[in-house]
Amino acid sequence: MPNMQSSSYRLGYRSDIEGLRAIAILLVVAAHAKVSWLAGGFVGVDVFFVLSGYLITGLLIQEISLTGNLKFADFYARRLRRLMPALLLMLLCVCLLGWLLLIPLAQFEQAKAAGGAAIWLSNFYFAFSNLGYFSPDAKTNLFLHTWSLGVEEQFYVIWPLLMVLVTGAWQGAGKPPQPRRLKFVMPVIFFLSLFLCIWWSYRSPHLAFYMMPSRAWQFALGALIFVYFGAPRAAGVENSHSNTHLIRLMGWLGLASIISAALLINDDTIYPGVWALLPSFGAAAVIAAGARSPRSGVGRVLSIYPMQGIGRISYAWYLWHWPVLLLGATVLNMDSALNRSGLVVLSLAVAIVSYRYLEAPVRRMKQLIVKPRIAVAAGLTLMILGGVMTVHWRNSSLRAMQAPDQARFLQAEWDAPIIYNMGCDDWYFSSSVNICAFGQTKDARHTAVIMGDSVGLQWFPAIQEVFSRKGWRLLVITKSSCPMLDQPLFYQRIGRVYTECSIWRKRATGILEKMKPDIVILGSTYTYKFTKDQWITGTRNLLSQISPFVKHVYLLRSTPTIPFDGPTCLAPRSWLYRLLAAKNRCVAPAHNTRFDDVYAWRKSAASQFSNVTSVDMTDAICPGGECQAQKNGVIVFRDSRHMTATFTRSLGNQLAEQLKIGGDD
Repeated sequence: MPNMQSSSYRLGYRSDIEGLRAIAILLVVAAHAKVSWLAGGFVGVDVFFVLSGYLITGLLIQEISLTGNLKFADFYARRLRRLMPALLLMLLCVCLLGWLLLIPLAQFEQAKAAGGAAIWLSNFYFAFSNLGYFSPDAKTNLFLHTWSLGVEEQFYVIWPLLMVLVTGAWQGAGKPPQPRRLKFVMPVIFFLSLFLCIWWSYRSPHLAFYMMPSRAWQFALGALIFVYFGAPRAAGVENSHSNTHLIRLMGWLGLASIISAALLINDDTIYPGVWALLPSFGAAAVIAAGARSPRSGVGRVLSIYPMQGIGRISYAWYLWHWPVLLLGATVLNMDSALNRSGLVVLSLAVAIVSYRYLEAPVRRMKQLIVKPRIAVAAGLTLMILGGVMTVHWRNSSLRAMQAPDQARFLQAEWDAPIIYNMGCDDWYFSSSVNICAFGQTKDARHTAVIMGDSVGLQWFPAIQEVFSRKGWRLLVITKSSCPMLDQPLFYQRIGRVYTECSIWRKRATGILEKMKPDIVILGSTYTYKFTKDQWITGTRNLLSQISPFVKHVYLLRSTPTIPFDGPTCLAPRSWLYRLLAAKNRCVAPAHNTRFDDVYAWRKSAASQFSNVTSVDMTDAICPGGECQAQKNGVIVFRDSRHMTATFTRSLGNQLAEQLKIGGDD
């Protein structure tokens, strides 16, 4: 991805572009290493896209202008020679370490993504698996970062063909190629793709983020910079306009735009959409300024030696940093900044070794340079072998999942309340209210309702135990990831405001108003990113809508979250995991500042209503403030925030005491 120069056609070395690569990779690594004030550092990928559009377009125009046509075999050989060896080395090492450090169930999911990465189609896997870049599921995938490589490779397939067609550079065309036509075609591509990007960002965020058509405008932007500003000058050769204040200002503003994007954008931003214009135009401005004056202004800063070194190994570091961080998380406490920093340094060291002993030598290998068809054939063969390797890993993990020592933990992963098999909870894109009824569904004198998100509804097995008595019916009203407070929510999984949740909540409260139940139990997680005022005001607003029509409302405190997946932590793994993992990793404190603050804020809002009671079951789940993945032989958590249905059912009597429900009536 970064550092895409040809072995046969060169635009001239530009130290400012090498430095810009360094800025981009540093931002990406910082974001992934959880540097909180650089949460938007993933915009470094946008910088890489613009750079690729500029460099690849320049190389293709140069070849077309010099020879009158384009040798596709040479072009694809250069790309494969440059990118494939380091990618396959990373895949091989990460698959091996994943096999040693992960449980079979996790290996199965990782192997599917690895297969896509081996053939440069992982962006399709993540787009159509509905794995948003910021969703928890995606953030545990070892190969998430390879989505951008897929976008780049698909760009490489289409761009040369487009250039030949636009310029008329095919053999037998009968007239010289016309590169100037790009001045008319590239703006069309830019605006069409940008429109699609913005449209998809609101309608289909996964497609907008991961798919090449919605990113083509960034490549076209880089191409336009080359078309209008020309090839970069060699160091020391300046254009007549290179020292103007305007050119220098443009470069500085471009760099400021990239840094501002990293500071302002976060995982609650609708992205790419309009926001992607900020880092993309910033990169374009830096490149354009450098084309006029690569060694002055911002180019001088980008040309310092450390930036050159980082830029040179940026592709290798991009490949290694993400899996090193995630694999490190299997054996280290990632809440520690020291641990995260150590893993970043380790990934940099691995990247340097990969660049020096594999990436650079293969790129300069004379046999592959003079025989491009051999390079293409070898590259495609290695891609197929990589795909076969991941299929073998997937099949191996599937067999391991069925082993007796894994069965109990695999079962715990799926030990959820039965309501999810009954259609009570509809999909994210639906706002319909589907009520499931239990108990004495006809002629019951009393009605209890449990309403909330999946964290609230994990209590269903215990609540069912409480209300399995004569004269009661129990109704379930639930929507996953929909908080029990009246506030709009930006939902990271779908990449936009969760309007379906607001509509569903309004409809649900309308049903309660007509139903007038005896008891309503409300529950949701504390991890939503609301402010103190939003928690208090939103809770108060929802309770004011419900409490007038209900005899009593119980506000359940959220379940504690733990920094690991329960069954995954408990399941047996290889000798390497046992060697590296810290002891007592399957135990965590129940309380943290956010957990306690949200409960206090919600309790404060509830205290304003005479028929609302706050219920805290934390001590029943985590006695003495310590959460264990397993208690008395029963697995407590089925992931990091949901309890198993088996364990929850065992808390029925304790919950009944808190709800003060007794007798048959």
